[in-house]
Amino acid sequence: MMSLLTVAITIFLAELGDKTQIATVLFASDENQNPWLVFIASSLALTTASAIAVLLGRTAERLLSALPLNLIAGAGFVLIGSIMIVTHLRQTT
Repeated sequence: MMSLLTVAITIFLAELGDKTQIATVLFASDENQNPWLVFIASSLALTTASAIAVLLGRTAERLLSALPLNLIAGAGFVLIGSIMIVTHLRQTT
């Protein structure tokens, strides 16, 4: 069983510099925005997105055995990483 600290640290590190964090920084930098309102709204959005991810993960676990689920997740990460690399290379050339 994964510990609360392991999950929290992993998600925290994954979100650093992510487009979600950048969007939050941009909203908070607007002098017409209340920073606490931005904090509450972004927290609600991230909590909702996390709840959806947990529900999808639990549903996938019930429908698929561990091996296909791990293969699908791994292939998804490789695909997304490859797309990001190709996009970056196209922009820099």
